[in-house]
Amino acid sequence: MRPSRFPLNENTDFNWKIIRKLWPYLLEFKSRVWLAMSCLIAAKLASIALPFVLKHIVDDLNTDNAMTQAISAIVGLIVAYGALRLANVLFGEIRDTLFGRVTERAMRRLGLTAFKHLHNLELEFHLSRQTGGLSRDIERGVSGISFLMRFMVFNIGPTLLELAMVVGVLLYNYGFTFAGIILASVVAYVWFSVKATDWRTKYVKAQNLADNASSTRAIDSLLNFETVRYFSNEAFEAKRYDQGLADWETARRKNRLSLFALNGGQALIIALAMTSMLGLAAYEVARGNMTIGDFVLVNAFTMQIFMPLNFLGFVYREIRGSLANIENLFELLERKPKIADMPDAPALQVTEANIRFSKLSFAYTPERPILKNIDLTIRSGQKVAVVGESGSGKSTLVKLLFRFYDAQSGSILIDDQDIKTVSQLSLRNAIAIVPQDTVLFNDSLYENIRYGRPDATDSDIQQAIELAHLTHFIEKLPKGLDTPVGERGLKLSGGEKQRVAIARAVLKQSPILVFDEATSSLDSQSESAILGALKALAKGHTSLVIAHRLSTIVDADLIVVMHQGEIVEQGRHDELLAQGGKYYDLWRKQHEKQTSD
Repeated sequence: MRPSRFPLNENTDFNWKIIRKLWPYLLEFKSRVWLAMSCLIAAKLASIALPFVLKHIVDDLNTDNAMTQAISAIVGLIVAYGALRLANVLFGEIRDTLFGRVTERAMRRLGLTAFKHLHNLELEFHLSRQTGGLSRDIERGVSGISFLMRFMVFNIGPTLLELAMVVGVLLYNYGFTFAGIILASVVAYVWFSVKATDWRTKYVKAQNLADNASSTRAIDSLLNFETVRYFSNEAFEAKRYDQGLADWETARRKNRLSLFALNGGQALIIALAMTSMLGLAAYEVARGNMTIGDFVLVNAFTMQIFMPLNFLGFVYREIRGSLANIENLFELLERKPKIADMPDAPALQVTEANIRFSKLSFAYTPERPILKNIDLTIRSGQKVAVVGESGSGKSTLVKLLFRFYDAQSGSILIDDQDIKTVSQLSLRNAIAIVPQDTVLFNDSLYENIRYGRPDATDSDIQQAIELAHLTHFIEKLPKGLDTPVGERGLKLSGGEKQRVAIARAVLKQSPILVFDEATSSLDSQSESAILGALKALAKGHTSLVIAHRLSTIVDADLIVVMHQGEIVEQGRHDELLAQGGKYYDLWRKQHEKQTSD
């Protein structure tokens, strides 16, 4: 079973830090909250008055002349009882309706916050994340917020308030014995519930961990459906998924058994308390110290106390479960992005679109340096190509230019502005890219092209389609631009996806263009057509081309040859061939391979 993105926290202390973080969401609708609280208090007052009305009804009915002399009083009491019962329910419904808006808005706000935060986290996090488990953490966390906010505000506090009122009434009317039994049973019940719930929280977390692992396994397998089919590993994937489900089944069984122990202990405390209260009340009635109405009142108060008290146990259990569920979400929100804007970072001002890599060194891990003291200048309007063997650091230059990572030393400047000092949004708006591996959204072809600039007009999109040589392909589709491309664009070929990426880059209208193996998925005929489009697109732009096929960059203003993270040669195509160095060897090997093919 794969580990969770966030490790299981063995600390079962009640996390008040999370509760404090929720208060701002409550305060967004202050008037609604106060009005809901007023309805809550009114409902509790009606609830406390009900047993007294019931007592007087029973006592009046128990007199010999009840039907002749007190019929009007009895009817009035019965009407009052019904009115109080209705008021109790109505005030509760109004309270829930008013507070529903508060919880729904809080769920929306927190879900959006988590979504934005994920997009702000660095590339390194997203390369190592487990999508299935992460989505479950967010889903359960946002759902847990609703439960936590509603029941913390409208159940635990009000229940404790009602308990205090009932104990006070019993103490005033019937003495310390009745109040003492209630108070002792409440203390015992709360103590047992807290201890037992804290004990079983580890089983809730273990169940969530197993759930995350099985979900991650399933999503990974489905996202890589083709790979599973290529290697005939359906049975292997099913076995691994079943192992995850088996771990979840074991964790859920332990969770269920611990819940049985908790419920059993709570039921025992309630049964002992109710038996003691009713036995003492019956004894006092037999002695003549209490009326039948008093017996009914004590019975009603006892049931009225233990019903919410029993519910309080359920609420506390669920709150602990909700805290366990949302703990990972808040840990995610507390994670600081490694790549962050400086305070009040200005927007990048692009005038000439000059790019300079100055003494740049970078390593993903200290023991594996990727770039070593790179010095490279790309002047305004130039097309500069970077070539070299796999692992030489070509694509890393692009990641650093987009500031997906920060270099350990050196700097990257655009028009003499260090990209670390400007906002990331303005930096990435200034650069359009045609990536090597184009991943599309599971939407229509039109929406995937429009993603390059969501506010683009239809004419802008049509122009981008023409420049990317997509017109003929779209005309052959029965649904045209409305054709769905499938999950990650799997319904399109590699060349078709790459043309969509080119159309996106055209649509973005950025002064700097980056082509990262932009024709790697195209056949020779398509490549020839696309190269013309790319050449037209690059006019008037500063272009950085990461190239594998050297035939695509012979017209570059400058070709930079990289080897093991260093620049070993620079020059135009003819100049580099004449030197007979590294570039010449790469050109010869590709030419021989093409001739052989």
